[in-house]
Formats: sequence, C-alpha cells, structure tokens
Amino acid sequence: MFIKRILLLTALIIGNSVFGQFENSLAFEKSDTVLFNFQRPSLLANKNGFATNEYTEQFISLKQKDTTDFTTPDKKSFFETDAAQIGFVPLVFFGASAATWGSRKEIRELRNRYIPTFENKYDDYIQYAPAAAVYTLKLAGVKGRNNIGRTTISYATSAAIMAILVNSIKHTAKVERPDNSTNNSFPSGHTSNAFMNAAFLDKEYGFVNPAYSIAGYSAGTFTALGRNLNNRHWISDVLAGMGIGILSTELGYFIVDRFYKNDGDHEHVPYKKDPLSKPSFLSLKVGSANSISNLVDNFGIGVKSKAGLEIGLEGAYYFSHNWGIGAEFSVASFPISTEDIFQYDDDLGSFNASIVTQSMGVMNVMLGPNYTAFLSDHWLLQAKLNAGVAIGASGKVSLALTEVDEDDNVVENELELLSYKPKNAFKTTAGIAITRMVTKRIGLSGYFDYTYSKPDFIYTEIMYDDSDPDDPNPSSSIETNDFSYWAIGAKVIAFF
Repeated sequence: MFIKRILLLTALIIGNSVFGQFENSLAFEKSDTVLFNFQRPSLLANKNGFATNEYTEQFISLKQKDTTDFTTPDKKSFFETDAAQIGFVPLVFFGASAATWGSRKEIRELRNRYIPTFENKYDDYIQYAPAAAVYTLKLAGVKGRNNIGRTTISYATSAAIMAILVNSIKHTAKVERPDNSTNNSFPSGHTSNAFMNAAFLDKEYGFVNPAYSIAGYSAGTFTALGRNLNNRHWISDVLAGMGIGILSTELGYFIVDRFYKNDGDHEHVPYKKDPLSKPSFLSLKVGSANSISNLVDNFGIGVKSKAGLEIGLEGAYYFSHNWGIGAEFSVASFPISTEDIFQYDDDLGSFNASIVTQSMGVMNVMLGPNYTAFLSDHWLLQAKLNAGVAIGASGKVSLALTEVDEDDNVVENELELLSYKPKNAFKTTAGIAITRMVTKRIGLSGYFDYTYSKPDFIYTEIMYDDSDPDDPNPSSSIETNDFSYWAIGAKVIAFF
C-alpha cells in the first residue's frame, strides 16, 4: 500500500512536470525540437531521436493550429481603460470651466470692449452642420463606421444623454445669462449640441479622413465662440458644454456598441496607423497669465495689475515628422487691483469714493514654426516660436461716488478720470509644452509661454474745473508700456 502511494505520488509529480513542459513548448519553434527531445526523450522520442521522428511534423502542425493562449494578457494602463477613453477629455473641459468661473466677467468685458454691438445668429444653425454632414455622406454612399440605421440609434442615444444632462443642470444651477435675459445660462445647450454633433462626425468618419474631424470640431468651436460673441453665455458655460457634448457621444456609442456586441458594422481602421507620423494638431489652451511688470504703472494713481487668464486656440500643420507651421489665436485679461487706494473721508460726510477700472486686455494673432520631439510612445516635447500682432483693448479709469441724500436714497455717480487706447503692436511668443498621449489621437499638455510686446498707449487724462464739473478738459499723451507676460496652463490637443 505504501509503495502504491509512493508510485501514485511520483506519477502525479511526473505528469504535472510533463504537462508543464508541454505547455511551455507551445511557444517553441521548429529549431527548438532538439532541446525538447533532449528534455523528454522517453515520452516523445524513439531511438532515432525526436528531431528525426516521423511525428515531428505532425507535432509542429498541431502546435501551429492550437488556439489556446496560456500567456497572461497585458494589463491596460489607466488611459487605455474604457472610463479614461470616455471621460478624460470631457473632464479636462469641466476643469477648464471651473478654472475660468472666477474670471468669466472679465472675459465678457473684453467682448464688450472689442465688439459690444455684435449680433449674428449663425450659431443657431452651424451647430447642426456636423450631423447633417454625416447623413449627407451616408446617403451619398460613403461607407462609415455604421450603417444608417445603427448610426441613427447611436445618435439618438447620444442626444438623449445630452438633453438630460444639459437641462437638469440648467434648471438646478440657475445661472443668469450675461445679457440678463434668463437664469439658465450654465451650461451652453448650443455648444453641447454642437460638440455632440462634432464627436458624432468624428466617430463615423474621422477614421476615413482627418478633414472630417477637423471640420466637425471647427463648427463646434465657432458655435461656442458665437454664444460668447452674442453675449448669450459666459466662457465657463461653453467650456462645460464642450465637455458635455463629447461625453454624450462617447456614452451613446459605448451603450449601443455593448448592445450590438461589436465596435461597428464596418471595419474602421484609421486612415493611417500612426497619427503622429506627421503630428498636425488642433488644441485648446487655458492658463494663468502673469505680467512681467505692473501693466498700469503709467496710470500714476497707485493701482496694480494682477494675475489674469489666458485662453486660446492653436493649430499646426506638420510637413515632416518633427517640423511644422503653426498659428495661434488667444486672448488674455489682467484685472486691476484698486484695494490700496479705496478712499473714505469723514470730512465728506455722506460721500464714499473709490477708483473703478476695467481689466487690461489683449487679443493675439500669431504664426510661426513648431517642433515636436518624441520622448517615448506616450510622451512628446513640443516647442514653438510665433510672431504676429497684439490688439489691445481700450479702457478707462473712473472715480465712483456714492452719496446718501436727505431722503436716505443711495445716489451713485461716476466721473471718468483717464482713458487709454493701446495701439496694435508686434508680438512674439516662445513656448514649450510636455504632452502625454491619452489615446492615439488625443493628448493632454502642460505648457509654459513667454510673450513679449511693447505697444504705445494713448492716454487721455480728464481734468475737471471746480467751477464747472460738467465741462471736463481732456489732455492726451502717448507712452510706451511693457505688455510682456508669461503664462502657464494646460491644453487639450487632438492630432490628425
């Protein structure tokens, strides 16, 4: 009995060892069979050796036909998970919306100073252009990701998700619009719809040609810009809308694909295997802008400029693996601090006086060479050297007077003390960015830019005659002001 147990145990050990070796042998090539024969001659080889055995070819054939995969699958990185693929880019837009919340009034003020009377309803129509393009291409016979039936189901699912998110937040947040019309400003429904449609076009035809994706997201961006220019939304509203639109399409397709148990009716291999072979891109950036010196030192009244906000669009066309030509459109706003000169004098009795200023603003349009270095499969180093024009926003400095009259009514008056108008000036920007690829086409960047500009300012000082305060005497002068600043922030970048 004891011997039988020993033999049984020995047989089990040998059998387990043989199975383990056989499992490992599945990865052997034909040149490895001699080693295999040497290790297990008693099982698989006759007196002539395994390498010359008549069953060798049969074994190799069986090994090649075997479909069992005993290897451990590679673990997905965070950015390769479904959650990251669906939610990471929208999360960046939500973060940008939060970052601009405190500066939304200053950015809106820039709009009022550049184009206060702008009114055009193009954004009511262009938001639908990407979706219309999808169905036009379908009807024209251009094969996309899905047949028209499944495309419609995916689109309807995305639209339902978007409508639920937008309307539930609008009626919960109750943010007043910048034109004071209603209390449903946040988030922008037009922008949400536009970016949902842009992502829809990208899903269906982005793999066919990157021009479809570029056109779709350009339409979405112009819709968002139109909502700001028409004074219907704050900047934070449209940024949140961008995120909601993309998220809705991603979720819609994710749900429908799980229902159909595949990723599309047709094979959708990208138009090129590596979108970074010539890394042309479009990006949206948001950052903190910090002036090199006090931008309002020339005012001579003791006020100081504070750190502001920079937001912009960038793009580049690459004609090689490393070099391209890029362009940039951006705006920057710098609030003015007047806390140190707030005045209250008991001798004034019922009067309070304070200095009121408008933020210093500039709009930049530039272009220049771009360079990209590939640090690894996921990390890129990008650099740029742009030149162009800086268009400054005019503004004014006023003395706000608050008085309580005999009937205890508060009376507010404002006397203009100084106005300024920057002349258009030459501007250069040098910048560097570190980009982490989130997907094969989407990256997240941290950037640092240094911008140099010294425009001439036309200052007009208003002098009031004590005998007749309603008859001011303006006096103008021209001075050069250093408008250089550095900015640090983040970009969402899409490669095509």
